[in-house]
Amino acid sequence: MTVHAIKEDDVGLLRNEIEMLMNERRQLLQVTGAAAVFVANLDTDSLPDEADTIDAAEMLAEQLNSLSEETLKDALESVRAELDPTP
Repeated sequence: MTVHAIKEDDVGLLRNEIEMLMNERRQLLQVTGAAAVFVANLDTDSLPDEADTIDAAEMLAEQLNSLSEETLKDALESVRAELDPTP
């Protein structure tokens, strides 16, 4: 196998890896967007008073709040949701 052929194989492998990572990112953005929509529409008064449920909701909200604005915007766009301009 020539050096040129080896480099082409390496480029092909990298291309496949990047494509796989981009697909994973797309899926993760969709899950994140759906979670953000869920949290935004959640009536916290209707949550069960179980500590585990409240802890899980807080964990999800904290993780969503820790995202950069750009990532959150990408996630919402992936599920065709819009940011509410009012805080």
